[in-house]
Amino acid sequence: MLALAWRLCQFGNRLPWAAPSDGAPALMSIRERVLMPKITYVDHDGTQRVVEAKVGSTVMETAIEHGVPGIVAECGGACACATCHVHVAAEWQEKVGVPESMEEDMLDFAFDVRPTSRLSCQIRVTEALDGLVVHTPERQG
Repeated sequence: MLALAWRLCQFGNRLPWAAPSDGAPALMSIRERVLMPKITYVDHDGTQRVVEAKVGSTVMETAIEHGVPGIVAECGGACACATCHVHVAAEWQEKVGVPESMEEDMLDFAFDVRPTSRLSCQIRVTEALDGLVVHTPERQG
């Protein structure tokens, strides 16, 4: 145990991991390595992409980081456009929550708005969202 504590101090609470096969960075915190919620993005044509998200990032940031098509994010996550619009799967609506007033105002500019619509820049990734499913509309804004 003392050796592990020394290694944590040596690497600033980050441990080197031997050649990860999952594409994760070789040097990452234990918490980052273990807690990577998965998000499924479903295109309008039904194509699914499952990616790992960093806790604390947004669903939009995760999509951009992984090159998910259908998320444009013109404003970079400032809730100033509607180009990261998604439809949250019904079973996830309660955990994701409802949009706040500013987000609702921006959704007025989105294409194919539904009761399950959210701007993905406003959905913060938590451990509780592991398995989240969102659908991208046929086009943005």
